[in-house]
Amino acid sequence: VQLQASGGGLVQAGGSLRLSCAASGLTSGSYVMGWYRQAPEKQRELVAAITSGGTTNYAGSVKGRFTISRDNAKNTVYLQMDSLKPEDTAVYYCGAVRARFWSDKYRNDANVEYWAQGTQVTVSS
Repeated sequence: VQLQASGGGLVQAGGSLRLSCAASGLTSGSYVMGWYRQAPEKQRELVAAITSGGTTNYAGSVKGRFTISRDNAKNTVYLQMDSLKPEDTAVYYCGAVRARFWSDKYRNDANVEYWAQGTQVTVSS
């Protein structure tokens, strides 16, 4: 399985960015896909995740501002980030785990099986 992330960049506070993550090599079965982020000197944390069936989970800090979606036909997951804040600045990682249903254990990045390379998101004040 390979994940390819794209879409990071520099944006002013209040602006928007859209991240994409394309998966290849997925065998049959369901995958939970999500976005995690790691700010300097902080642990990597879950931002948002989505199951194959479309169930979503968000970190409290991004609820109402970020939207995760996926196109199962294209094996691609998106993260629409609106009303960005300087504290959203981090390296964002796309991850996937073979699972049909969401579990809170996926908030722990140690339980994620596959990772894309990180993409930097910088929000200036």
